[in-house]
Amino acid sequence: MMEAIRGFWVASATPLATDGGVDHARLAAHAKQLFSKGVDGVVLFGTTGEGTSFNVAERVATIEAMLKAGVAPERIGIGGGFPAISDSIALTRAVLGLGLRHVLLLPPYFDRSVTPEGIEDAFAAIIDGVADDRLRASLYHIPQISGVAIPTTVAASLRKRYGKLVAGLKDSSGDFKQFQAFRAASPELAITVGNEADIARAIAAGGAGTICGMANVAPELVKAMIDGKDVEARMQAAIDVVVKTPSFLATLKAILAAQTGDAAWLRVRPPLRALSDGTASKRKLDELMAPAVV
Repeated sequence: MMEAIRGFWVASATPLATDGGVDHARLAAHAKQLFSKGVDGVVLFGTTGEGTSFNVAERVATIEAMLKAGVAPERIGIGGGFPAISDSIALTRAVLGLGLRHVLLLPPYFDRSVTPEGIEDAFAAIIDGVADDRLRASLYHIPQISGVAIPTTVAASLRKRYGKLVAGLKDSSGDFKQFQAFRAASPELAITVGNEADIARAIAAGGAGTICGMANVAPELVKAMIDGKDVEARMQAAIDVVVKTPSFLATLKAILAAQTGDAAWLRVRPPLRALSDGTASKRKLDELMAPAVV
């Protein structure tokens, strides 16, 4: 079993049923369709998956349904970040018991005055509280969204303290210099990037691969980046189609609805508001993707 997340992983969007709960069947089908495009694994309930809108019980029930649908546990990672450390511990214990190993851990967010020592204490409290050698945690650095950065010194210290239990780090800062700083501080960590435009240069610099959201709608283009094809400009243009909108998540789901012909993908959880149509954005992506895979 993979000791850390490596290769081509997707930060999956989360389809919703009419009652606002997770649509387990659609999610399993989405994962399998991504696997058919060369994807190695999916991370559920991260930023792209509206993760902070789902509680521990909902996340565990979704993992149970994915496994029942035949998705292998080694191909699933899960967002395990909560403001409450006890929730992170409870979720991590539960999914380890179901056969998963890969949990992405945010630093506890909301309080933006925390010190590096406090951030390390929080991660240590989770790992010590879980107390399970099966864990292969990835630290999740996305300060522009969470409001709390992971200092490079903290990442390095946690790896030194816990060894393979702290297996990796996902850098979604979008700052390649930050990726390089993590690599320099702790080269033993498997560092993935979330910014698709950085995939090729990150892999060339020793990165472990990607966990990214754009692969939900443009997996071929992301795969071209991983394969080292000269498509960075197209990738950035594709990112802009989604990011330069009022809501990245609502736009991504609207594109999925247009691609699949399934309007159920439009559903989002409050405080997000659903878009009515993603056809125009889909058309732009189609134009960018076609030459990328030649």
